[in-house]
Amino acid sequence: MLTGRRARTVEADVVVVGSGAGGSVAALELAAAGRQVTVLEEGPQAGTADLAAASQAGNMRRLYRNGGLTPIFGTPTIAYGEGRCVGGTTLVNGGLLWEPPPRLLARWAAQSGLDGYRAEDLEVHLKTVTTRLNVITQPHGDGNRDSQLLAAGAERLSWGWQHPRRAVRDCLHRNRCTTGCTSGAKQSMAVSYLPQAEAMGAEIRPDTRVVRVLHDGRTAHGVLAVGPDGARTVYRARAVFLAAGPLGTPALLQRSRIQHRTAGRRLSLHVNLRTIARFPEEVRADRGTLFTAQVKEFGDQGVLIMPANVSRGSLAAALAGRPAPDTRRLLADFDRLGVYTTQVRLHGTASVRSVPGGGLLLRHAMSAVDHSALCDAFRKGAQALFAAGATDLTPPVSASPALRSPADVEAFCRRVRPQDWELVSVHGMASAAMGAADRGGVCDADGRPHGFEGLRVCDASVLPGVTGISPQGTIMAFAHEIVSRFNDR
Repeated sequence: MLTGRRARTVEADVVVVGSGAGGSVAALELAAAGRQVTVLEEGPQAGTADLAAASQAGNMRRLYRNGGLTPIFGTPTIAYGEGRCVGGTTLVNGGLLWEPPPRLLARWAAQSGLDGYRAEDLEVHLKTVTTRLNVITQPHGDGNRDSQLLAAGAERLSWGWQHPRRAVRDCLHRNRCTTGCTSGAKQSMAVSYLPQAEAMGAEIRPDTRVVRVLHDGRTAHGVLAVGPDGARTVYRARAVFLAAGPLGTPALLQRSRIQHRTAGRRLSLHVNLRTIARFPEEVRADRGTLFTAQVKEFGDQGVLIMPANVSRGSLAAALAGRPAPDTRRLLADFDRLGVYTTQVRLHGTASVRSVPGGGLLLRHAMSAVDHSALCDAFRKGAQALFAAGATDLTPPVSASPALRSPADVEAFCRRVRPQDWELVSVHGMASAAMGAADRGGVCDADGRPHGFEGLRVCDASVLPGVTGISPQGTIMAFAHEIVSRFNDR
């Protein structure tokens, strides 16, 4: 809540709003160019020792927006998870770092009417990111039996699979990726780009929420923010970089009356189908890192299959809607279970709307095509898991019994309704998309909202569409290019 006190004024050269994948790139590259950088982050700061001292549930409550359960209303309601902390979602994701396929970038260029972000344009930025974050191909380590089983199932079906590319140094396989790495191995922005930016003079201010961008109708000249004590501060700046994420950036543009009719109108999503597989052998899926195998056979259809980070607590939470006997039975068999995610690229989009008091209203319009795609993706995941040796599967529908055969899977897909799915999303994009104004674009090729100077968007919201892969590498490459263009002016 805003206090009645008059806002104080702070002079700044460049203000960066948000400290995730895009904002951290801006902070480091601007500081390296000799600019005075102030990073304003809405969430708290948590070092590696803090992450290790807290429970996984405690970290989720503290480091995720709304505890990781921001609702996207529609049929069905989708639970959306994103980081709200210094380092943004990179602090609580799996550290996956895929390079965007050249065909995807070429398609975006054709659809958006803009150029300069093709594979050859982003190659140098992707090399920089890969080097700075020590991106490796993650092999199987101690644990990860769930990944080994999935890989074996894919091979029996002659399906392509791959080890993941991850930003990590000396992973200790503690299975805490999605609630904050407790060893510092995962190269989130909080242990990589941001400390480097600070060493070059950048200042990071956590627990500071930006209320709106200040402008004269054509040129941004700063932001109004609320600090941890509730006091208001005007940060006057020569330039503002927005990187508040696919929800926060369009909401901030709306509150600031900047492209407010187009920002947030189209939010593109990946959604995750959770499948619990029981095996005749011990799996101990809580041992190991995030995952070490991903089925890529259907990547061109926007479908990826992989194990999920799991603990007894997270499994119990996922089973909350099921009858108590089912939950007890599954928890009793925890050591023989694997929890798997099938990621699906939606065709329908969602919308983001800022509401009074700083809240958000999210709605989606999942289409009949999407429901059919979910059924088909579930079939593929089930086929892989039965090939891996699973004896039965528990689908992401609380009313469904366990499925013990391909025939059960087909019967399930015939009877499941759109409202039955229990879906989660952790990847939102394109809510302030780059593109020509006559094609519905919110920002131009320099990341500037159309009609505005002194303001640039450099996070997931500026991507022209949905990636179909974990988007961090794409976000960072786009952010590098946007900041490079600004620095070269």
